[in-house]
Amino acid sequence: MRDQPLTLSASAAQRLHAISAKEGHPVMLRVAVDGGGCSGFQYRFDLVETGEPGDLRIERDGAAALVDDISLALLKGSEIDFVDELAGAEFKVRNPNAKSSCGCGVSFSI
Repeated sequence: MRDQPLTLSASAAQRLHAISAKEGHPVMLRVAVDGGGCSGFQYRFDLVETGEPGDLRIERDGAAALVDDISLALLKGSEIDFVDELAGAEFKVRNPNAKSSCGCGVSFSI
């Protein structure tokens, strides 16, 4: 894979393909970081059909995720993953910049 500041896991790409098939058109995952949550920052995930100017597009196996410039600074080196566990199925960010995170993994601090 090219030297990307972020990566998309194989399971995340597979899940995006499954969602696109169900929707009947291609979708991309928008990943953003917002202020808030119990640890200071929180991840936001949205399914979109088009990107915004300035978005970084991360691709794997024909699936894509988008990240805006502001969020990119807090996500460098991260992997966008999809996990299907007993507690539920969800997209997750494995962020090496996070010094701590809440129990649910949605919010983090730097």
